[in-house]
Amino acid sequence: MSALNAVIAPDLGPEMRRHGEFDAEACMNCGYCSATCPLGIDVLPRRLFRYVLFGMEDAVRAENETVFSCLLCRACEQSCPAGVHITENVRAVRGWLLREGR
Repeated sequence: MSALNAVIAPDLGPEMRRHGEFDAEACMNCGYCSATCPLGIDVLPRRLFRYVLFGMEDAVRAENETVFSCLLCRACEQSCPAGVHITENVRAVRGWLLREGR
């Protein structure tokens, strides 16, 4: 399915907040998180959080392997100038993926 035909779920962000801390709205998309990731994971958290906030469920599901590859080491959080709780956000996304059976 192309991005133009993607189904949008406007309740995806609120769903993440119901099951844990999710403060992705504070992400400034600056890239410090990607620069400090020991695995060099570019999609986390910058694009992943946008996918959630825009309700792009298929795009979030497509990042399943990357989401579960995250070490949850908090290196990204330490460098985040906005103070985003990246690790907790990733945990919320993981929980959603598991509940959705993905």
